Amino acid sequence: MNSTTFVQTTEPTVELKTSPQRWWLMALLVTGMIFCYAQRGALSVAAPSMMQELNLSRDVMGLLLSAFFWTYSFMQMPAGWLVDRFGVKRGYAIGYLVWSAGSALTGFARSLPALIGARMLLGIGQAAAFPASARAVANWFQDRERGTVAAGYLTGVRLGQALINAVGFLLLGALGFKFFFLAIGVVPLIWLFPWLAFLGRWDKKESAPRASETQKAAAPGLSFVEGLALFRQRSVIGIFLGFFAFDYAWFVFVNWLPSYLLLERKFSKEEAGIYGSVPFVVMSVVIVLSGITSDWLVRRGYSEIAVRKWLINIGLLAACLIVPAGLVEDRMASVGLLTLSLCGLGISSPNTWTLTQAVCSKNIVGTVSGIQNFGGNVGGILAPAVTGYIAHVTGSYAQAFVLTGGILIFGIFSYFFLISRRVE
Repeated sequence: MNSTTFVQTTEPTVELKTSPQRWWLMALLVTGMIFCYAQRGALSVAAPSMMQELNLSRDVMGLLLSAFFWTYSFMQMPAGWLVDRFGVKRGYAIGYLVWSAGSALTGFARSLPALIGARMLLGIGQAAAFPASARAVANWFQDRERGTVAAGYLTGVRLGQALINAVGFLLLGALGFKFFFLAIGVVPLIWLFPWLAFLGRWDKKESAPRASETQKAAAPGLSFVEGLALFRQRSVIGIFLGFFAFDYAWFVFVNWLPSYLLLERKFSKEEAGIYGSVPFVVMSVVIVLSGITSDWLVRRGYSEIAVRKWLINIGLLAACLIVPAGLVEDRMASVGLLTLSLCGLGISSPNTWTLTQAVCSKNIVGTVSGIQNFGGNVGGILAPAVTGYIAHVTGSYAQAFVLTGGILIFGIFSYFFLISRRVE
């Protein structure tokens, strides 16, 4: 199949004949993820102030932070299936509108049930982001490019988190809760205009697939029941469990790093803004380097599946530095170890998604990516609540970080021993 052919079961085939077209798409995927994670991370930044103002304990805040994942995780497979069936453009745009509404409504919620409802709406919308991005990479880019492209939009994830950590405290102080969340929800809607215009222009200009292209296209997508049956395949189970471990650690950082720096390490808000954002920026650089390195190794003739599995496991092992980060007495040493732990996740990050694309036939990439993100966000449900509960009971985050290290080791075994066969 031509590397620049866009294949969807319900939309015309679009040939991206020039590199600028492909890289404009990559830019849209990156900026979409920046906005996605800035909106998702807004509550984490607001959490210390909300805990004080609304008299919420750390275990209750952990419950509120995990509410996003109640819907986000269980909507992964439906969202991935819908993207496979109805297309990246519409699936992403609808999800974007829904999650922006959930973000804005958070500012108007004052009771715990209302806050939980707004977070659950945010989760429903954002469920489309990763399956749609993974399907776009699988459709538009060559195998030897997809590590770099995936690294690009995954860098957007970390830059979005860094952005909200860096400026969130300032915005919160200037605007207050209501207008802080309203601005976070409404301003990112500007992204929809270039997204719809760019992809819409292709739909109008390009003709339906030619016969030769149709023969090269992926087979029609699975039914939803057939998608569920993929859980019987060992490699799919490995993808599910391995990404559960990766995302458990990631969401410990996303949801609790600002509070950890403020409450346990006693940094000021200004210091927490710096030390809570710089690690994510460093991680972003590592993600790009990991994606470029993995693609270079594949171009050199090494097995794509083996390359991506080894980089995932090396990264997860490095991420175990979160354990000593919670145990050392010096707070700057803790920040340094947490940064290195995030860099380990950065090594793994682009390869977790491109490994899924490597082991799956194209027509099920969205569905299996949804399964992958479902597993990850089971970790997303557990990580905020379990970490908050342990910190509340013990008065420290140290034991929660030790548990995170154990889960990362479990993820290494899952990726290494379970993923071996292609998923058709």
